[in-house]
Amino acid sequence: MSKRIGYMFAGQGAQTPGMGLDLYEHAAAARAVFAQADAILDRTLSDTCFHGAAEDLTACATCQPAITAMSLACLAAWNEYTTVTPVICGGLSLGEYAALYAAGALSMPDALRLVAERGRLMDQACRQSEGGMAAIIGGDPAQIQDVCEACGIDVANYNCPGQIVISGAKDGLRQAMQTLTEAGLRVVELQVAGAYHSRLMQPAADAFLPLLQASEITTPTCMVVQNASGKRETEPDDIRRNLARQVAGSVRWEDCARIMLAECDALIEFGPGSVLSGFIRRIDKQFPCAAVNSVEGLEKARRLLAD
Repeated sequence: MSKRIGYMFAGQGAQTPGMGLDLYEHAAAARAVFAQADAILDRTLSDTCFHGAAEDLTACATCQPAITAMSLACLAAWNEYTTVTPVICGGLSLGEYAALYAAGALSMPDALRLVAERGRLMDQACRQSEGGMAAIIGGDPAQIQDVCEACGIDVANYNCPGQIVISGAKDGLRQAMQTLTEAGLRVVELQVAGAYHSRLMQPAADAFLPLLQASEITTPTCMVVQNASGKRETEPDDIRRNLARQVAGSVRWEDCARIMLAECDALIEFGPGSVLSGFIRRIDKQFPCAAVNSVEGLEKARRLLAD
């Protein structure tokens, strides 16, 4: 019996200078995706990916389409050398757009234009508020939720067992960080431009919804999980609403990951880094997964399927 394969797509924060260059040089399909992305967005996104410094990839308006283009190039390179059809797709936050493309629900032009506008609106929301984020290592989710509520901030990400990210206005965030540190938890403030996936992003979510409503999203050809609900979704209108909700709401990646683990025999991650593979191993350290983020990663993933 052939393996059931699931696809995962990286989110914001995974970007690195030089990402995608070796795939561009070695895979014609990856080159074609970067060329398409440059043409669709009418800017040299590929040059930013390949030669930009870390600070060039920091702003949401740049890094979100850059990561999406990189992820789609990784997928294209994979498809150039394999004949896999995924049974389920999911992405972390921004990664949902590449996942919907892989599941046949969203075109490449729409995916890239949406993430570029999503990034612009999120940058704008960051400038209109003063917020931040922190990772909480260990602790009970209910305990962390209670502290966030008391401090007027939000849980941004339920990533995996033992890792939750909180987000909100600076004063409330500092208060929550102090409370959780005093409770014996490890707290790491993140170097980000704003309070992503918190109520401070609601203006961006509100402005983004009409763009989603005007975009063509069709019924996926395979199972898709979404962050806002932490469930499988099939209806285009539900998918649109969840994409909008996710901008200012919690990312329920652990719930998504557990569904994916139950539905497939191996997971392939696309895009820069291998963060999602690490989260999967926190849930099930024996589960087969590989990250297609380079030519070397592509070969490792192909070997995984052959095992």
